[in-house]
Amino acid sequence: MRFPGLLVILAVWITTLAAPAVAQHGQDAPPPAAATSPSGANPTTDAVNEQQLLQQMHKLQGRITIPDYKAALLEQPQGRTYQFLHERVLPWAAGILIIATILALAAFYFTRGRIMLDDSPESGIKIKRFNLLERLTHWVTASSFIVLAITGLNYFFGKRLIFPLIGPDAFAAWTQWAKFAHNTIAWPFIIGVLLMLVMWVRDNIPDRYDWRWLRELGGFVSGSHPPALRFNAGQKLIFWSVVVFGLTLTVSGIVMLFPFWALDINGMQWAQFFHASAGTVLTAIIIGHIYIGTLGMQGAYDAMGSGEVDLAWARAHHSAWVEQEHLQPRGAASAGTAGVPAE
Repeated sequence: MRFPGLLVILAVWITTLAAPAVAQHGQDAPPPAAATSPSGANPTTDAVNEQQLLQQMHKLQGRITIPDYKAALLEQPQGRTYQFLHERVLPWAAGILIIATILALAAFYFTRGRIMLDDSPESGIKIKRFNLLERLTHWVTASSFIVLAITGLNYFFGKRLIFPLIGPDAFAAWTQWAKFAHNTIAWPFIIGVLLMLVMWVRDNIPDRYDWRWLRELGGFVSGSHPPALRFNAGQKLIFWSVVVFGLTLTVSGIVMLFPFWALDINGMQWAQFFHASAGTVLTAIIIGHIYIGTLGMQGAYDAMGSGEVDLAWARAHHSAWVEQEHLQPRGAASAGTAGVPAE
């Protein structure tokens, strides 16, 4: 009776000693071969890889249970294109364009000088060029754009030029206030662009004087003063530039102020690209506009300063306008109410 019990105890003892060896053998053993389907194919090898998904879908998405659908986007190659444009192309393009504009205007000023009224003295007779509403709209829009340009250029050049000079703490504070100012001052600029479009669009339709003005470059090189109506061709180019690029800034800016209500991540990246590009080009154009209205031309600032210009100045730069509005027969409407953009 004792013999079978001893056999059981001996079997348990042998099994216990053999278990660690078996476990150790299992650790050293190579992993089992990948499972194969009944047909003999390896599903891991035949699965679609990441690169194939990117080529076919242009992005990788997962499944989420939270309301924010953007969290499902795992990888988007378009982001690399946006980063390349934002970090490399746009800063260089913006810097070259703005610096080239300033250097060209400086070269023109030191070679050609200020555009004067030739030898004809001022008449002393003032005529109305802008009313109060037009001047107010111009200055609100202009001052708003200057704030937007400075704070917007910080987006390009701040960490490259300002950060090394003032340090991280001051730069962080400046950037925070710049962003607040940019988002706030954008609304007066938008309203100003729309008001200017309504007030001055009729006077910016191309007319028969424009081609001659362009052919003679407005007299900037020859020294002559080709005739023009309320707007000459150069002013019309500036006006339509402000309208086109201003509306581009408006649409893209509103999209960024209220992100993802209309566009996905890739669309938001394109909105930023168009916003930055339009802002850069318009900045260069406005620099030229400021030059002409201050240093570049005698008497041009008065049109937006007091709203009145000398009759001799008006005859020199807008002779067709003077003949049409100020030399009419008695009883004709006075030109004092006509709204005309300054040089």
